[in-house]
Amino acid sequence: MSEQGEQQEQQEHVQGQAPPGGPALGRLLQDLASEMHLLGHGFAGASGLHTTDVQALLAIMRAGPESGRSGGGGITPGRLGEELGLSSGAVTAVLDRLERAGHIRRGRDAADRRLVLVHYLPGAGRMAAEWFAPVARRTETVRAEFTPAELAAVARFLGRITGELADLRRAR
Repeated sequence: MSEQGEQQEQQEHVQGQAPPGGPALGRLLQDLASEMHLLGHGFAGASGLHTTDVQALLAIMRAGPESGRSGGGGITPGRLGEELGLSSGAVTAVLDRLERAGHIRRGRDAADRRLVLVHYLPGAGRMAAEWFAPVARRTETVRAEFTPAELAAVARFLGRITGELADLRRAR
């Protein structure tokens, strides 16, 4: 299909006339991934971080207190390396930069003192929240255009494709 045909198919979907087919849906996903990546680069630059540091910070935030882990959350450096595909030396360098910048702290797990856990500091969360607040507002504006059933389908699709891609990445 030509680029013009893909654009027309995407436009029809946006207008609610037809769901996008394989190539058009793939293009929409690529565009979303690209925009998210560029936003991450912008946050990294504004925060004086490397893009890998931002990915690490996001992973550390995801492992926060709500992760259900005993001792209030946190992530081990080894698990962080697995999640990001980094060597132990690269993880140490990332954590050193994040610690120096005041974004994270390393400490012993309360339940198992042999484990080192990495936690984000409240200031890091506030900085990210401020930077990404416009993203959240725009996301909410778009979300409000969809019915609960449509959002459930979108969430199911995004969850499944994210899981499949994570499995593929880990298998490589």
